[in-house]
Amino acid sequence: MLLKDQVTEDMKNAMRAHDSFRLGTIRLLLAAAKQKEVDERVVLDDNMMVAIVDKLIKQRKDSVTAFTQANRMDLADKEAAEIKVLEAYLPQRLSALEVAAAVTAIVTEFGVELGRKPGPGDMGKVMGAVKAQLAGKAEMGQISAAVKAALAG
Repeated sequence: MLLKDQVTEDMKNAMRAHDSFRLGTIRLLLAAAKQKEVDERVVLDDNMMVAIVDKLIKQRKDSVTAFTQANRMDLADKEAAEIKVLEAYLPQRLSALEVAAAVTAIVTEFGVELGRKPGPGDMGKVMGAVKAQLAGKAEMGQISAAVKAALAG
């Protein structure tokens, strides 16, 4: 079953259970997915849905930080609860060691293709290759830090 179909089914279940909070969060996700489909004239696959979920989670994490600094714990708690609902749609995340190992393998392979050892100037090219392989499996901040570390050392 596609992730989008799973989200739609979960929306129906939330309606049946009268779980208005979960329903609202799922509707936000489906609205973002529909907007992407309309804007780009594509049918979303699982990787694209995971990217949308990641984006929504990042937005909510930023909101939690802002609300906490503004001493609005009621809003921060609401955003944190939405993060929990959205995280259910993410695949199993890789550990920091697994991310570092995958990045090191890609950087090594990338260096072989270049015929030299890649350096910090190759960050964009390496990130493109890493993002393609690890999309949805780890947070981009974690991936970026691992790529910087691999290219620096």
